[in-house]
Amino acid sequence: MSLGCISRSVLLTLVTMAATHLWAGEVAAQGYPSKTVRIVVPSSPGGGSDLVARTLAAPLAEMLGQPFIVENRVASGGIVGTQQVAQSAPDGHTLLVTFDTFALNPFLFRNLQWDPIRDFAPVMQVCRYRQVLLVQPSLGVRTVKEFVTLARQKGAALNFGSAGPASSSRLVYELFKDVAGIETVGVHYRGGGPAMQALISGQVQVMFVQFSGTIDQNIKAGKLDALAVSSLTRSPSHPELPTIAETYPGWETHAWAAMLAPAGTPKPVIDRLHAALVRILAGPGMKERFESQGAEIVAGTPEAFTQLLREDQAKWSKLIRDKQITVD
Repeated sequence: MSLGCISRSVLLTLVTMAATHLWAGEVAAQGYPSKTVRIVVPSSPGGGSDLVARTLAAPLAEMLGQPFIVENRVASGGIVGTQQVAQSAPDGHTLLVTFDTFALNPFLFRNLQWDPIRDFAPVMQVCRYRQVLLVQPSLGVRTVKEFVTLARQKGAALNFGSAGPASSSRLVYELFKDVAGIETVGVHYRGGGPAMQALISGQVQVMFVQFSGTIDQNIKAGKLDALAVSSLTRSPSHPELPTIAETYPGWETHAWAAMLAPAGTPKPVIDRLHAALVRILAGPGMKERFESQGAEIVAGTPEAFTQLLREDQAKWSKLIRDKQITVD
């Protein structure tokens, strides 16, 4: 047999395999979903990603004709629940709705058994959250510059709070410390709720958190003072609040929530899920519903979300290494 014949034979085999794979994926999508879909959330009920999952579950069920059930898996900081999704059948019947530190776990956990890019198929970055710099009213500061001046004077006498040693609230504040040239001592709690109570009671004096309706209520009640938001542009709901970039040009951070499936999930299934989410998020009242949770709808493509993961890893991995931040 000639080399040319072998090449044509190999080419025919590859084309046949590709066509078979595409056909199988299209068949899977046409019958998808064929049973109850589990949406695993690796955080406690009431958190940002949990609210996103529960906001989407009912309309997904209505649109796609099968129940979508939200399951909270919070053991080991959500690592176990995320691993369970990574190891699930890649058929679209087990999904993950998670948050921004998902991208950073390989840099925080030494023995992590899954990789955010290798072991997952992105469906969509659903939304993103502005973060707000909050201080205890007893500090008597009203601007970022006033706080930085005070922090430089008091140094280690000031404590910053966070929702955990590897939480978004801790990482964002560490980034802010570097640009502001200040040293304050971190106190890391088990979750955002305890950290917020510590800030209100004065056990800690400053903290970054996602903007939400609850935060807004505490500000209006005089329990907290908001100094600035983390986005490059001011919040439409709070235009009176400056951005940190107005003091430190170019400084920007966002938290986010996104949906993923196990790696190997057929592209037609991902496409069907993505199309359903786009329609749902563009539906009546959704913009206002997300804004009430402090979120801005993104509804991006799977490719755009993969790019965001890579950008976050490049941005935050250096900070994690420089600060020697670890969880285990």
